[in-house]
Amino acid sequence: MATKLWHVPVRLATGAIIVDQGLQKLSADEDTAKWLHGQAAQTFPQFADMDPKDFVQLLSASEIALGAALLGIGFVPSGLAGVGLTIFGGSLTRLYLTAPGTRREGGVAPSQQGVGLAKDSWMLAIGLALVLDSLFGSRRKGKKS
Repeated sequence: MATKLWHVPVRLATGAIIVDQGLQKLSADEDTAKWLHGQAAQTFPQFADMDPKDFVQLLSASEIALGAALLGIGFVPSGLAGVGLTIFGGSLTRLYLTAPGTRREGGVAPSQQGVGLAKDSWMLAIGLALVLDSLFGSRRKGKKS
């Protein structure tokens, strides 16, 4: 399936940001590793017993791989890249919704500390758009876009 024109800017922008974040985490110091690990372990208890430095290396490698998949236009189908982005964006959105202090009391609006995580919901939306388009887009119905 050919990549649709509208996929290009969202994949390039999102992929570039995710690769950059993954590359930055390669050189994370011990305090940063502990903080990132602690944040993740609150929402995803399966990471609680993992060494913080190992966790950050896994996170870094995952971000670089996902970003590369998004940047791999013509090599990685948009639907597949969208699945990865949906999982990643969904995980960050879950972190936002469950981490203490990220939302204003009684709702889903972000607190001052939660704005950064709330903004990550755009990755969930882009991932879902790519997946839904690959499943239900006009090409699937035999039409050209």
